Parts: sequence; structure tokens; C-alpha cells
Amino acid sequence: MSVKSFRAKHPGFTLVELLVVIAIIGVMVGLLLPAVQAAREAARRMSCSNNLRQIVLASHNYESTHKVFPAMMGTSNYSPQAQVLPFIEQAGLYNLIDFDVPLLLPPAWQSLYNPAVRDVVSMVVPTFLCPSDIGDPLVEIAFADGTAGRSGGLNYMFSNGNGVGTNYDDRYRTNGMVYEHSWTRFRDVIDGTSNTVLMAEAVLGDGYIGPEPSPILPHRRTASWNGSSSQPGTPGFFLGGTVISNPDLESEFRSGTFTSYRGTRGQSWIRGVPFSIVVNGYLPPNSPVPDVSMHGRGYYAARSYHPGGATAAFVDGSVRMLTNSIDLVVNRAIYSRDGGEVVELP
Repeated sequence: MSVKSFRAKHPGFTLVELLVVIAIIGVMVGLLLPAVQAAREAARRMSCSNNLRQIVLASHNYESTHKVFPAMMGTSNYSPQAQVLPFIEQAGLYNLIDFDVPLLLPPAWQSLYNPAVRDVVSMVVPTFLCPSDIGDPLVEIAFADGTAGRSGGLNYMFSNGNGVGTNYDDRYRTNGMVYEHSWTRFRDVIDGTSNTVLMAEAVLGDGYIGPEPSPILPHRRTASWNGSSSQPGTPGFFLGGTVISNPDLESEFRSGTFTSYRGTRGQSWIRGVPFSIVVNGYLPPNSPVPDVSMHGRGYYAARSYHPGGATAAFVDGSVRMLTNSIDLVVNRAIYSRDGGEVVELP
């Protein structure tokens, strides 16, 4: 067989044809990739909704057992999330917790964990984590014996109210479902269980401590206000001699009032400190204004990596996406359990 006849029977691709094929494949991958990513995010969002629904149902079972919803027990004590563990199939972990053993050792302001709870604190509870969150679920913490450790993080927060007035100060009665020694009941939800948020998601902090806010949204760092605590028996915090009430946080942020930021949001599912376990409605979901903290308490918005909003669960067990564009009046109304507001959710 001649070389000429061999080539005729076995034609190959020309360089131009090969480049055309590669270009077509590139275009197809470019068209398919967004669809694949969207499908993955839809699956993660469904998983997130299921997690929230499980915790809400666990809270219902807790209420059925104890006749009250779980409450906050103080910033150095165990969280409401820890109290519902047996009802999310985490009885084994729950049984490892001795609620009579102090979680933090004095002085409380140093946030030093009791070495006796080291193994429990470091546990990661998958049901407490949103699969879309990019943060590390294990956070660096310090123990009272001078050693370092890590705590399991948290995305799903109980509502402590709308934040209006002094309803950010959960040391006292707020209009939310959870505050210190709240022990609310279904009968306390005057606005209706389908109109009242029980829980919402927030993003994990990035562990940063310094003068800069988060470089990208959603904010993973909380702005700090150096206010002073009010007198015993009086809710709210003082700033410049005046109780903080309905502040214009956007103006404060733009004017550079906040000079320090901490990425400690969702630091630990087990500790009942507000910056780690509660959310309120003062700011809209994924607000361009960062969360603001005063001695651990403050204004904590629902935040997520889901496009367009953040997921919230209502007292009746329903789970909905709260969009970033939700009317602020409506957003605050649904975090209040007894304000008497008339709201219409999309």
C-alpha cells in the first residue's frame, strides 16, 4: 500500500477543526457550569431549610415536654441550642453535658472555658450548620488552664426580638421568643405562630479582630460599640450618657464611628452568649451595615450565602426565605411575638 492511499483511508483532524471542537466544548462547559452550580446551591438551600425545620420541631418537642420553649441562661451558661439536643437525635452528646458544671470559669469577661467541658465544646453538630457557609465550623478558644482549644460553630440562631427600643437587650424581657429566663409558651405568641420568627440563619465569623469590617458581603465581622451597661433592673446600654434606642446604624457605619470589628459570630453552639446564638430583626437580611455588638449584645441580622436572602423558621414550623429587599417594617414585625402588627409575607 502506498503512502498516498494510506492517508486517504485514514483522514485526520486538521488544526482548525480541532480548535473548533475545543471551542464548542468550552462553550458547552460555560453554559452547563452555572446550571450545575445553581443545582448544587438549590440542594444546599433545601438542606439548610431542613436543618432549621428540625431544630424548630425539636423546640416544639421541648415545649411539649417542659411546657415552655428553651431560654437563655446567661452569657456564661449553656445555650438554648444545647437544650434541644435530645430532640434532634443528639441524645448521646446531650448526655455528655453536665448542666451543673460551669461552662466558663470566672472572671466571665475573659471568656475562658472550663477545661472540664473541653471534649463537649469541641463537638461539631452538623444540624447546626448551613452547608452553604464557607466558614470554618471550628473556632479557636481559650481554656482557663491556659491551654487553647476549638469550639463547634453555629449558623442557626433563636430570635430575641425586633431590636426596636431596647429589645436588643436580652438580659430583660424582649418581644422575641428567647431572652434570659424567657421560658415563653405558645400562648405568648400573640401575633400568631405563622407570623413570628423563632429562628433564622447567620453566617459564621471569620475569627478576625481588628479595625476593618468584612471586605465582602455578607458581613462576617461585628462592629463594636464601647457603650456601658445600664443600671441593674433597667434594659439597654448607655452611649454618651443616653440609652441606645433605635440608632441609625447606617449613618454610624458610614461616618466611621465603629473602629473595631470582631469575627466571633456563631462562635459556639454551646455557649449562651448573644453574639453567638441569637438574631433579631432590626437590620434586614444580609444588610450592608454590619452587625453591631455591645458587651456581646446588640443588633444581629439574618445573613447567609444563599443568593437573595436568608432562611428563617417561624413558630408554626414553616420555613421561608426572607429576601434582602423585604420591607424593614415587616422584617421587624415578624421578629416580634406580641406587637399586634398586621403583616403580609410574600
